[in-house]
Amino acid sequence: MNKPSMLIISFSPIASDARVLKQVRGFAEEFDVTTCGFGPQPDERVEHIELGIPRPHRARRLWDEALVRFGRYRTAYWTGPTVRAARKVLRGRRFDVVISNDLDTAGLAVALYGGERVHCDLHEYWPELHGENAAWMRHRSQLYRWLLRTYVRRAASATTVSSRIAEEYRRVFDLDVAVVTNASPHQNLAAGEVSDPLRLVYSGAGDAERGLESLVEATARTSTPVELDLYLVSMTPEYRRSLEELIDREKSPTRIREPLPYRELVPTLNTYDIGIYQPKPINLNHAYALPNKVFDFVQARLALVIGPAEEMARVVHEHGIGVVTADFSTESLRRALDELAPGDVARWKDASDRASAALSAEAQQQVWVDAVHAIAEKRA
Repeated sequence: MNKPSMLIISFSPIASDARVLKQVRGFAEEFDVTTCGFGPQPDERVEHIELGIPRPHRARRLWDEALVRFGRYRTAYWTGPTVRAARKVLRGRRFDVVISNDLDTAGLAVALYGGERVHCDLHEYWPELHGENAAWMRHRSQLYRWLLRTYVRRAASATTVSSRIAEEYRRVFDLDVAVVTNASPHQNLAAGEVSDPLRLVYSGAGDAERGLESLVEATARTSTPVELDLYLVSMTPEYRRSLEELIDREKSPTRIREPLPYRELVPTLNTYDIGIYQPKPINLNHAYALPNKVFDFVQARLALVIGPAEEMARVVHEHGIGVVTADFSTESLRRALDELAPGDVARWKDASDRASAALSAEAQQQVWVDAVHAIAEKRA
């Protein structure tokens, strides 16, 4: 008996996109999966349609802005180079189920295959993706609101990364959006012994939005003996130089490490004591963030020291896996580090071990499974 066919589309490098990879690996056995996105084939079990990564083009950006300013949303979307390229290679292909990742693929998926075949995994809250940028809000936000109203409303189902973002989609757009967190696959690891000095780690994007300066400064100023390693991706040479200068100026016990392949990340994190993250709430997505690094830290059996972003704080408090700073300042982070005791760190690491199954990708992915099966059954 032939397997039902599935398209997983994402305008991202799927082989290194942790969330989309979970979909690919989760459905590759049950479905005849085709992926469409940037970069190489993400899994040997699937057919892959590789899209070229578009080069930034100022004239194109100005043209897009003009179209959106005058309400020509349809033209702005369908003339985009990546949408046009994907539409060309997918035209004539048939699939029983389509998983559309991020809002920018939703219009393409629904228009080509019909909303009844499409599950939209929206990931973040798109209308305020860069809510701190007034120019972006005037232009891209309006296009994304149109995509939500025009296409996502017609999809069979949708998901996002946190409950507060799901609430915002319901409140503003009356969309029924379920939640699949960015949980990491369960790993069979043990909570290690607490080190002296305490070994702290951050893994993720290397940019000013992530509050990395506070991490460098707080570790330099705390009275607790600590070391901090930063595994940074997507970092410009300019930003790296600014961080290195700050580390030198503060005499911080911080090292910038090269990024790791995802398969090596959690085992490497397991050699540390504490996962640390204090992003600034510069927009709605940051304020309601529940990022994959939180779940990576749990699978690595680490204690957590994080800023008081609502969703992250809820997970830490519910499972007793660390401490939440009083606010988003460097001073509050320094105080949290000053109060660390080895016994508390050991207790939090053990709590991460106990929570690792409940906070794993396997526990979360049933939401996608149910949504996909509901579509497939209707097509049978």
